[in-house]
Amino acid sequence: EQRKRLTIAVELVANPSIIFMDEPTSGLDARAAAIVMRTVRNTVDTGRTVVCTIHQPSIDIFEAFDELFLMKRGGQEVYVGPLGRHSSQLIKYFESIEGVSKIKDGYNPATWMLEVTSSAQELTLGVDFHDIYKNSDLYRRNKQLIQELGKPAYGSKDLHFSNQYSQSFWVQCMACLWKQHWSYWRNPPYTAVRFFFTTFIALMFGTMFWDLGRKYSSRQDLFNALGSMYTAVLFLGVQNSSSVQPVVAVERSVFYRERAAGMYSALPYAFAQVIIELPYIFVQATTYGVIVYAMIGFEWTLVKFFWYIFFMYFTLCYFTFYGMMAVAVTPNHHVASIVASAFYAIWNLFSGFIVPRPVSVTNL
Repeated sequence: EQRKRLTIAVELVANPSIIFMDEPTSGLDARAAAIVMRTVRNTVDTGRTVVCTIHQPSIDIFEAFDELFLMKRGGQEVYVGPLGRHSSQLIKYFESIEGVSKIKDGYNPATWMLEVTSSAQELTLGVDFHDIYKNSDLYRRNKQLIQELGKPAYGSKDLHFSNQYSQSFWVQCMACLWKQHWSYWRNPPYTAVRFFFTTFIALMFGTMFWDLGRKYSSRQDLFNALGSMYTAVLFLGVQNSSSVQPVVAVERSVFYRERAAGMYSALPYAFAQVIIELPYIFVQATTYGVIVYAMIGFEWTLVKFFWYIFFMYFTLCYFTFYGMMAVAVTPNHHVASIVASAFYAIWNLFSGFIVPRPVSVTNL
């Protein structure tokens, strides 16, 4: 109930003149459905037009509507017009058709309406309710009303907006960044687990390569030091790329809806997605760098330490952004993970560690 009311409120932010709703009461109990429909009714009372489909409405919910567009199978109109107080005009219209049974006292007009216009009832009565409507005075009044409303008023001009969006590019970026901030903050399975995993990997690698940085007397010692950095890129980079894909996939459906509503364009959204990752990746790279650099015992000079953090930071950045890109160019994160895995293998093979560059060039 609260989610549906929030969805309605989000759409009202853009101040639309017409709102379309698809079964706003489905999946709700009677109390929650009544609350949602009260919200819809309040929206109509502000001067907006609300067009919505409804599934098996109760009497109270059905009475909240002003007009009804009833169609039978095949999309043919059966009734298009006002409901009236206590659905009086709807009932009067169908009861005027010969053979249609009268509605019982206290019976739901919506249920009765569906019963008397069913395909079985048409066969029993030998009538076509669509043809009856097409030959009715109600149909002719509706056609006349459409013609009148379709003619622009004298001296009126077409609507013109100087900008496609109501806010500037900068405001859109700030709004998307604020939204992404709270989205990440409220997603501990992604943010917190990433830091726990980074700390665990840092301690594990620090233990495996303990005091390795002080050993550089032989060529093998240098390969071991390179291996410590190579495995860090492989483990943390692939983990970042894989873990960000479900997050981006979930956000993408929200982005489609909000962009269609004219809230912002694609560029501010992409900008916010990239920017919000930067501080998280920085903390991740710093956490890993401090632990591993100290445990391995690399040379403690300010320049070399910051170079190490620098390369770790940008390595995690490009893996994370690659994961985002993989989701953006594929239908869902399941396909993205398959596509991304293929490139992991290629990068791993041609990174220069497994097959050194002079060897690969010579073979080519």
